[in-house]
Amino acid sequence: MTHACNQGKASSGRPQASASVQVDEQQLRSTLWSFEVGAETGWHVHQHDYLVVPAADGELIIETETEQFRYPLKLGQSYFRKAGVAHNVINGSDQPIAFVEVELTQTHIVPT
Repeated sequence: MTHACNQGKASSGRPQASASVQVDEQQLRSTLWSFEVGAETGWHVHQHDYLVVPAADGELIIETETEQFRYPLKLGQSYFRKAGVAHNVINGSDQPIAFVEVELTQTHIVPT
């Protein structure tokens, strides 16, 4: 199964994070993302709002079109994001990390 966001390829010579879809239903899609040290998702835009549930403590580096920032992950401490922002996610930790991403597939980007 493929991931529902418009995912790009790793663009910086970093290793590619792996995505494994676990549940794909009408209401939601659950994907396990696994990152080796320094791995990235590649630039992408989510088509649906989503919830992230960290499976380990660690730190992400988030790149957007206008900034780069570090975001701490805490095991089981979820966070929510709206669809529509182009970004790249990089493992900024010194160990492998993983999180489960739950996309709310009944939400959509509204064209303007």
